[in-house]
Formats: sequence, C-alpha cells, structure tokens
Amino acid sequence: MHPLVFENLSEFKSFKGKDLPKGEWYTITQQMINDFANATLDKQWIHVDEERAAKESPFKSTVAHGFMSVSMISKMLEEMFLVKSVKMGLNYGLNKVRFPNPVPVNSELRMLSSVKNIEDFANNGIKITFNCTIEIKGQEKPACVAEFLAALFE
Repeated sequence: MHPLVFENLSEFKSFKGKDLPKGEWYTITQQMINDFANATLDKQWIHVDEERAAKESPFKSTVAHGFMSVSMISKMLEEMFLVKSVKMGLNYGLNKVRFPNPVPVNSELRMLSSVKNIEDFANNGIKITFNCTIEIKGQEKPACVAEFLAALFE
C-alpha cells in the first residue's frame, strides 16, 4: 500500500469526509503482547500466561490488551497518508472507543479509517477527527472501533 500524499495542510483539508486507503495487515505476536504488558504493567494471565489461557480461557489462547489495539492507531494512520509540510503531529485524544471482539495471539489486524472532521488549530495546525475500525482477518466483528483525534502542525 502506498500512502496518500498531500503537499500541505490546506490540500489535506479537501479530504474531509473521505476514506483513507485500507491499512496493511499486522500479525499480533505473543512477544508484542508481552511487551505491551510490560510497558503498561497489565500482566493479567489472559494476556501473558499461554499455558493457562490454553486451558482456562474461552478463547483457548492469550489475547491482546484492548488498549494495545488503540495504541496502534497512530502508526496505522501514519502509513495511510503523508502531508509533506507537516513538522510534527500529536495524539489529541479519543472521543469514543469500543472493543467488540477479542484479539487472540497471532491474529492479523488492519485499520480502515476516514476523515470525519478537520478544524483549524493554534500554531499553524489542524485538529483531525478520524473514524477508525481495526479489523481482525477472518472475523465479522472488529477488534476496535474508535473516534481518534490528532493535531498536525506546519
């Protein structure tokens, strides 16, 4: 997949209301889940104890943290579009987040996203609201649905 390329924020503003390209698939490995558990100190057995999860979990394997899916949104968006004039971007927050489906280890995820809204922002910036859906390959229900906000600055 090649990202959409915009020269500047003014050109990107014309993309309001449109879909971004489909994202690349990412395999969620046990190492990624363990690293996230270590970073967040959330080491609940359902995430990190492979033997116990295989025996006791209704999913028969470990599952990724819901917040791990959300934390991948920035990276996934970065691969969908590029604004050449942007000097920096910041995560601005989330309006809504839901985790409709667990993500078993070794699942493949990708993101579908659209630009819901764009507002002017201080310091030569814009605030963008993205509708984001993180799909699980082969599953009907997504891993995560979120309204994600970012600020970009020229």
